[in-house]
Amino acid sequence: MISKLKELLGIKPAPNYNALLKEGGIIVDVRSKAEFADGHIKGSKNIPLQTLNGNPDIIKDKSKPVITCCASGMRSASAKNILKSKGFTQVYNGGGWASLNNKI
Repeated sequence: MISKLKELLGIKPAPNYNALLKEGGIIVDVRSKAEFADGHIKGSKNIPLQTLNGNPDIIKDKSKPVITCCASGMRSASAKNILKSKGFTQVYNGGGWASLNNKI
């Protein structure tokens, strides 16, 4: 019963971020360069949100898992939608970078 309700509401279990990274996934931090310089996940790529829409080709392989993150999860949700609209097939909103960093 509960699983049917979750399915109807579109609630899915959280992705296994470590597994996605082992599959060759990348973390894209969409905060500003200044925010990124103040702290970030080791190995993440900084592509500020305002530049992502105009140049999603910065990420070459559209089938590779992409985990977006920012300060709180709002910009990373927008980034996820932008990348999906540009043909990326595996995009996950990792939310805030500090929280995501604790999960990996």
